Amino acid sequence: MSKERNVFQMRKMIDLFVISWQFPCAVRTIDFDYHLPEELIADRPLPDRAASRMMVIHRDSGLIEHRHFSDLPEYIREGDHLVLNDTRVVPARYFSNDGSIELVRTNALSPLLWKCMVRPGRKMKIGRTVAIGDAIGIVEGIDEEGYRLIRFDREVDEETYGRLALPHYMNRESDPSDKERYQTVYAKHEGAIAAPTAGLHFTPELLASIPHSFLTLHVGVGTFRPVKVENIEDHQMHTEHFHLPAQTAQAANSAKRLIAVGTTSVRVLEHVASSEGLPLRETNGSTNIFIYPPYQYKVVDALITNFHLPQSTLLMLVSAFAGKELIMRAYEEAVKERYRFFSYGDCMLIL
Repeated sequence: MSKERNVFQMRKMIDLFVISWQFPCAVRTIDFDYHLPEELIADRPLPDRAASRMMVIHRDSGLIEHRHFSDLPEYIREGDHLVLNDTRVVPARYFSNDGSIELVRTNALSPLLWKCMVRPGRKMKIGRTVAIGDAIGIVEGIDEEGYRLIRFDREVDEETYGRLALPHYMNRESDPSDKERYQTVYAKHEGAIAAPTAGLHFTPELLASIPHSFLTLHVGVGTFRPVKVENIEDHQMHTEHFHLPAQTAQAANSAKRLIAVGTTSVRVLEHVASSEGLPLRETNGSTNIFIYPPYQYKVVDALITNFHLPQSTLLMLVSAFAGKELIMRAYEEAVKERYRFFSYGDCMLIL
């Protein structure tokens, strides 16, 4: 690891002691709340991916700049390396033929056996059936979280009946344009239910101009699950599957400054660093890492991320990276400056 990285790690250790003074007691969920006018929630993407606004936050000085994502190359210096999540979103939302049952497939245990969220649950007790096209499914089990295990008598025609499971805050159904825009331009490995939205701003041309490599984490519905406990230490984090390739691990180890694109990339990199140690190496596995203040980052030096929901685990992750006070000030300024929020919204670059 480079001398610059070692100096940066030393600085983060000092920062950890400072943060510990800011969080002497249990960290409360309500501490990560903020007011967001509903009209600032983006329910459609901009025509040009790179036209999104980009708030640039300098952790060392607290300076906040207002730029556009197309300006990103100006902040890339020699020795930087970006790591992006190349998961591909699959159609995971289905409706029964009569429209009375909604299913969100959270995991295909096999082509015929699905783990699903269902609505309304009262209609999907063990032994009940559901028809999607020509396929008939029967509920074989219900786990402790209410997910149904549904076995079909034949494969469901995903192309015909599957829809993208857009986040609830968009308040709309997916349409044909989402099939392209709710994917990153580098999406490759199918398996995600939700998009790694920080990557939605990249165009092929912009990405080609910056040193980068990929990992894969299949984003699940848990990313939208609200924190329902008062003290965040009591929150049970969801688990997601990932693959960190050897080439990406090697590039990350050699980088002078490692820039994670999105919280999903952060979770993989920090999970592997925490569980396997440094230097990073190729790893397949699952992670339920929960990052919140005063977590000490081990490998990520800069972060590109969208704006996240109030009281969400993703906002807590970002607050651990830049400090809660600075992040909450940045969000307040983003509201004042009329930034667009959430999946199809604008982004921030945290240096």
